[in-house]
Amino acid sequence: MAKISHKPIRMCVSCRKRQFQDNLVRLQCAEGSLEVYKMNGRSFYLCKDCIDEEKKVLKSLMRQCKSGDKDKLMNKLKEIITDDGKS
Repeated sequence: MAKISHKPIRMCVSCRKRQFQDNLVRLQCAEGSLEVYKMNGRSFYLCKDCIDEEKKVLKSLMRQCKSGDKDKLMNKLKEIITDDGKS
């Protein structure tokens, strides 16, 4: 009998869909700035579908980061995604 491995399931804060953790991007807000999760503090997940839809994800980012600076959050998110694609 084959061994069944466990894959963690997490929820996207924007669309509230549950997916495997491998399909989500883990982020955190530190001092009002959006960052990739650095192993300390609270974090949240965004699915790749929601990241493509700026209007949809913006409200969730503002809620998570408790920030009203829309342009700063979206620019930082785009920067994180493009850096993630290069790695």
